[in-house]
Amino acid sequence: MIKFKLFLALSLFCIVAFAQSEKSQQEKPNILFIFADDQTYNTIGAIESSPVKTPNLDRLAKQGVRFSQTYNMGSFAPAVCVASRAMLITGSFLWKAAAYSGKGSNHSDPNAPRIQQDYTIAEKTPEAYWPEYLKQAGYETYMTGKWHINTDAAKIFDHTTNVRGGMPKQSKQRYERDFEEGKADIWSPYDKNMGGFWEGDKHWSEVLGDDAIDFLHQAKESENPFFMYLAFNAPHDPRQSPKRFVDMYPIDEIEVPENFLPEYPYNEYAGSGRTLRDEKLAPFPRTEYSVKVNRQEYYAIITHMDEQIGRIMDALEATGKADNTYVFFTADHGLAVGEHGFMGKQNMYDCSMRVPLIMKGAGLEPGKIVDAPVYLQDIMATTLDLAEIKKPEQIDFNSLLPLATGETDSSVYNGIYGAYFGSQRMIRTDNYKMIVYPAANKVRLYDIINDPLEQHDLAESEPKPIKLLKELFKQYGQLQKQMDDPVDITDAFNNFISGVPAPSLRNK
Repeated sequence: MIKFKLFLALSLFCIVAFAQSEKSQQEKPNILFIFADDQTYNTIGAIESSPVKTPNLDRLAKQGVRFSQTYNMGSFAPAVCVASRAMLITGSFLWKAAAYSGKGSNHSDPNAPRIQQDYTIAEKTPEAYWPEYLKQAGYETYMTGKWHINTDAAKIFDHTTNVRGGMPKQSKQRYERDFEEGKADIWSPYDKNMGGFWEGDKHWSEVLGDDAIDFLHQAKESENPFFMYLAFNAPHDPRQSPKRFVDMYPIDEIEVPENFLPEYPYNEYAGSGRTLRDEKLAPFPRTEYSVKVNRQEYYAIITHMDEQIGRIMDALEATGKADNTYVFFTADHGLAVGEHGFMGKQNMYDCSMRVPLIMKGAGLEPGKIVDAPVYLQDIMATTLDLAEIKKPEQIDFNSLLPLATGETDSSVYNGIYGAYFGSQRMIRTDNYKMIVYPAANKVRLYDIINDPLEQHDLAESEPKPIKLLKELFKQYGQLQKQMDDPVDITDAFNNFISGVPAPSLRNK
């Protein structure tokens, strides 16, 4: 009899514990992460003076919280998306992510100009990846779209569909365009015969929209909370979209950026010169017309992607689970598209380092704007916070919830750090941005409050603001140590202060 009572008590305890576990699991919020590729910070219609039509992202911004100062740390590879995504999926700062990526060492071409120090990053394996943390907390995980990370997506997500590479294939004609005004173009963004995003006959953004809707139909029938990682290849080049989207942006209505330059004066020293793939997307010197055409196609593919995001958000509403879902939208990095003489993202200017970030969910004030500087990779830590997972020690980034909910209005970061290989370094504080090109003994300084387009280099003023530069370099040194940055730029900085001219580019 005693044994029976003991058995009955243990059975009841297990049933109650299981029920509580099920209840807790069901109450955990769903997480929908939408990731753009190459989308700069000011390309959402809800942002004042943005020229881009994005009604669905505008709706999301009005319903949620928008972070206005969101940065990527830069890159250890010419494909900046590789570094950005490695940081995101591991939760690690730049140089730790470099070790996890397998691509972190300086593998420069021995025949290329000698613009950076040699360094080697020992390869390591992370303890876990983003979806694995959430799976341990009971989440069912989904992934579709661009991956570009040094691990098999199918092994770390429960479900994957149409896992894409770094970018759609380019056509020869795309690189041969001369952008002469009045002359017939040899390439068209809506000609399906050009391949690229049209490979497979249906545009990749539309395929991703279909995949996401299928995932949501499946999630509707599941009792588990879900985590969806939806990674568009758009608006990466080749920037293709149906004709009706291109027609939304007549070429004579496209404005050339105020900080347009025919060519950036230090691009070769920066490692973002004429031979870089991204920079070959328009001839040198840049012309205003070539920038207009590139921007027309850039805006069009963003608007086309926005339409797919609208389909996804409508499908989420139809599941009945929208009220218990946190939605995040951001991009892996920005893109210059003519600013400062650049076409790509391998530079330290805001057009390339800064991205949109929107977060929508229960308890967040609709329409709230957070101006504190953050990193886009903070989204990973935020989702762990939402899932009530104690942040592991190996995760470097931080939850955005305190800022999103208004618990604080101050960033946890004492300055934003930026790097590109061994050829560029940056620190951004509340008031200033300092960029250093070590191979050129060159420092640039911008008052980002009064000069947000970064057009007026204060480091070239007379007299030089030596005290301010040294204060910023001291702050940079603290960040460099925190990041385990393998490149020491002290000599280059001191050479600039002392007036040592830039050396000629030299081969190994």
